[in-house]
Formats: sequence, C-alpha cells, structure tokens
Amino acid sequence: MSGAPLPLPSADWAFFLDIDGTLLEHADRPDAVKVDGAMRRLLSDLQQGAGGALALISGRAVADIDGLFAPLVLAAAGQHGAERRDASGGMHRHAFDAAPVRRAAERIGAYAAAHPGLVFEDKGQNLALHYRLVPQHADEVSALMEEVAAGLGEAFELQRGKMVLEIRAGGRDKGSAIAEFMAEAPFRGRTPVFIGDDLTDEFGFGVVNDLGGISVKVGEGPSGARWRIADAAAVRAWLAEWAARHVRRRA
Repeated sequence: MSGAPLPLPSADWAFFLDIDGTLLEHADRPDAVKVDGAMRRLLSDLQQGAGGALALISGRAVADIDGLFAPLVLAAAGQHGAERRDASGGMHRHAFDAAPVRRAAERIGAYAAAHPGLVFEDKGQNLALHYRLVPQHADEVSALMEEVAAGLGEAFELQRGKMVLEIRAGGRDKGSAIAEFMAEAPFRGRTPVFIGDDLTDEFGFGVVNDLGGISVKVGEGPSGARWRIADAAAVRAWLAEWAARHVRRRA
C-alpha cells in the first residue's frame, strides 16, 4: 500500500463509495446512522461533476440505501453485489432459493432476540448478525453463523466484517458489482475510484487495481488498496476537494 499522498483530483474519475465507515462513521446499530444535508449535497455534486458516474457500493440493501439518502436516487450495489441498480435505474438481482434463506433468518433472528445487544439485519437475501454492542459473544456468534452458512450449501458463504458476520450469496461481491458498472455508461472509459474500510471492500480493491484505478483504504489494517486515508471525515474532505474543482468547471 502506498504511503504517498492521495492522487490529485482528475475529471475522468468514476466514483464507487462504500457507506458505513467510509462516507459515514460507524454507529452501534445500522439503523442509527443519519445522513445530513451536507452529505446529500456532496454526493449530488460528485454525481454531477462525474457525468453521473457515481455508485454507492454497500452491504446494505438498495432499499435501505435509498431510505438513508432520500430524496437522492443514485446508482447502487446492495447486499455486497447481490442486487444492483444501474445508472439508468434498471435493477439487477441475483436469483436464489428463498425458502432456506427464510428458515435461516428465523433461526438467526430467534438467537438474536434471546441475546440482548445482538443486532440481526435481515436484508432479504443476505443475513447479518452484528455484535458491536456485545463483543463478548463473538465466538458464539461465529459458531452459529458458520453452522447456518454451512447448512445453506455452496450457493452462500460467510463473510466476516467489523464486529459483524454475514451470510451472503456466493459469487457476488463488491468487486463483481464494480466490474459490471465499469462495463456500462457512464462509467465505461473512466478511471475507477473505490473507497472502503472493511474486509468486504477488498474484493472491490482487487478489481479496481486490475483496472488501473485508485483504491483507497479507510483506517488501519492490512489491505490490497494502493492508498490509505485516515477516517470518514477525511474521505468527505477529499471528495469535497474534487467536487470544488470539477463541479465549478462543468458549470
């Protein structure tokens, strides 16, 4: 990972932005995260300045992303690439057998209800169990989620993150979502810029590196990203610098 300063803003960038821990600080619960007017204006400016080439790349469901950033409706990949809305508004969803996932959701939900402090996030296809409030339950949570994931077979896999374990669709990740965006207008032909903070973002860093783009890791820890930035506040400041240069130029 480069210790050099972040690249100077360029007009040909296409933005791929993780949300939690990247654009916004982590909260104890996913539903406690708030988005203010300044954040919405920044994303709107980036989208305008990049000719529409901006997408949010998240573990959250697309419907949840829309709720956070309303009234903005942005290109987005949700559930780690299991669902994706392209820049023209078309939705693409990974097909899966819902019945076993619903049974798994019932089991995880019952376990969370019996252990105060655990937060179960049922995203429809992906299932996440957060233990940020009760880190002492990490081993138990891991054992449960490993067992449930194994029961779902090869179509699903267990993804570890910051104080969370998530069962997600196999073969779909943030990297595959970015690759799909980059094959479409208005992203095609631009330099991809992906910023993320967690293990799930490493898939995206790999794809962006292969494309000769700019991969940026937020915070500490090993990573395949080529650059590093301190925290979410620094991310917002760096993006605002790009917007200040290129939104005025387009205007």
